[in-house]
Amino acid sequence: MPNIRLYVGNLPKDNLERQTLEELFADGGEIVSIKVIKERKSGKCRGFAFVTVPSDELADAFIEKYNGQSFMDNPLKIEKALPRNKGKDSEEGSTESKPAPTKSKKGAGKKRNNRSSSSGGSSNESFQPDPRWADQLAQLKEMLAASSNN
Repeated sequence: MPNIRLYVGNLPKDNLERQTLEELFADGGEIVSIKVIKERKSGKCRGFAFVTVPSDELADAFIEKYNGQSFMDNPLKIEKALPRNKGKDSEEGSTESKPAPTKSKKGAGKKRNNRSSSSGGSSNESFQPDPRWADQLAQLKEMLAASSNN
């Protein structure tokens, strides 16, 4: 069974180290790895990290235990991470998170990423719906279509 990557969001943007998260998640079961995503230039946390656990069952238990838990005055947001794209090293921002400007896109990149869901290239992966909510999304689309026909 493959390892499951979990997105851990809403982390403080201080100098957060992996050891701090290891201590927080010490009683959360077996963890394969923890990776805090940092700004390249400043070395500060970008506000999210990834935790890898060995099974789907552990992933679900981990999410249930820690999602919404307060950490340094912030409620944690934990969910299963979207799959990586091949050849992309900085795709970690693609998991429905607010810190969205990728690489050299500053300022205007935030607005563009919030609006364009089907325009070209590299911003596309951040708008794939979470498969856990596919059924609810389909129902909402049906309800919207039905209400706009009235």
